[in-house]
Amino acid sequence: MFTEPLASFGLPSNVLVWQAIFFTLLSFGVGIVGGVVGLALGTMRLPFLLLLGMAPQLAAGTNILVSTLSAVTGSYRHYREGRVDLYVVAVQGIPAVVGVFIGGFGSGWVHEGLLILLAGALVAWQGVELWLRAAKIESRTTAPTASLIPEKATGFARWSAGRVAAEALVGFGVGLLGGAVGLILGTLRLPALITILNIDPRIAAGSNLVIGFLMGGFGWIGHVIREQVDYPMLTLMALTGMIGTYYGARLTGRISLRNLLYLMAAVLTFVGLLLIRDASGRF
Repeated sequence: MFTEPLASFGLPSNVLVWQAIFFTLLSFGVGIVGGVVGLALGTMRLPFLLLLGMAPQLAAGTNILVSTLSAVTGSYRHYREGRVDLYVVAVQGIPAVVGVFIGGFGSGWVHEGLLILLAGALVAWQGVELWLRAAKIESRTTAPTASLIPEKATGFARWSAGRVAAEALVGFGVGLLGGAVGLILGTLRLPALITILNIDPRIAAGSNLVIGFLMGGFGWIGHVIREQVDYPMLTLMALTGMIGTYYGARLTGRISLRNLLYLMAAVLTFVGLLLIRDASGRF
């Protein structure tokens, strides 16, 4: 039974039953971690889909849809608990959506392996940077705040024009790169939110997950049109991923800033190494 394909049960999928169970549990686990740190973490699911034999185009289309749907529940939980800053979403999210469209059309102009290698190196470096940042914070649990430093201003007035421009440029650049390689790359946006806008990592996590949902929402359209989606696996993985991300988002507010930064650093470093490994096989 476990070595039979899902197609044997009348489902339009060549994935084996044991693989479907593994992917379903994997999506739940990735969802929990992603919900905590504010990342869709499709880069952690995609390698397993490919290693176990799913066609690259089908794996990419299915994975980005799972990421988008998982981000819905996590975003809702973060928003309900006050960890989504709509001004942050606007500053980085709008340029990111524009960038992902342009990057999608321009994919193929630059070698894909080089782009993924660049993304992996940046993600791994940001992981090390957040690790060092966490080491400077006293180990204590603090309530979520809108910023790491006291601020009287609200809205866009909290940041200088230079910070807003820098964050918008990062959002556009990450969107451009993500569109070219077919990834949402929230792992690059998250540390930029923390370091450039100087906001609480919890607020960064919630806001980044919303931006990931917006980018994924536009990114999956082409895959659906080209029928590059395994719908039985999408249903299973999205269901457990949404549950896991919702639960993970609940944990964000219960973790100290220092431990949250350490977790973010560990996830970013791991994902960066995964991207570098993936890039090495494309040259």
